[in-house]
Amino acid sequence: MSEPLDPRHRFGLWLGLIARLWRAEVDHRLSPYGLTEARWSTLLHLSRLDGLVTQRELAEAAGVQGPTLVRTLDRLEAEGLIERRAIPGDRRAKSVHLCAKATPVLQHIKAAAEAIRAEIFADVAEADLAVCLRVFEQIAGKLGATPAAARFLDRGSKGA
Repeated sequence: MSEPLDPRHRFGLWLGLIARLWRAEVDHRLSPYGLTEARWSTLLHLSRLDGLVTQRELAEAAGVQGPTLVRTLDRLEAEGLIERRAIPGDRRAKSVHLCAKATPVLQHIKAAAEAIRAEIFADVAEADLAVCLRVFEQIAGKLGATPAAARFLDRGSKGA
C-alpha cells in the first residue's frame, strides 16, 4: 500500500484539477453561444484591462503566446466583436478594442461565471475563503507574480 501524499503535493494536484474542472464548466455553459475558452477568456481579459491595450499586453494578461492570440483575435474580429487599430508612432504594434457587438456576449460570459461561482461557493465559509486567498497570494508572490497581476486579480471585476 502506498503512503499518503504530502499535503503540499496534494495542494498542487487539487489546484490543477480545480482549475481544469472550473474552465470545463464555464466552457460547457458557454458552448451554446459558440464560445470556447480561447474566445471567452480573450474577451473577458480585454474587458478587464484599462486604457490602450496592445496585442502583446492582452496575450500576457491571458497567459497565451502571441501567435495563438492572433488566431483568436482574427476570428473575434471577423465576427465584429473586437477591432484592432494601428498605434500612432509604432508601425508594428496594434491596439485591441471591444466593439459594441461584444457587450451581450460579455453579459453571457459574466452571467455564466457568476452562476458557477454561486454554486461552487454556496457552502464555503467566508473565513475559509479568506485563508485560501491569503495562501494563494503567498504562493503567487513566491512564484514571481507581479504587482500588476495582483492588482488585476484584486480589481473586483466580475469574470470567470
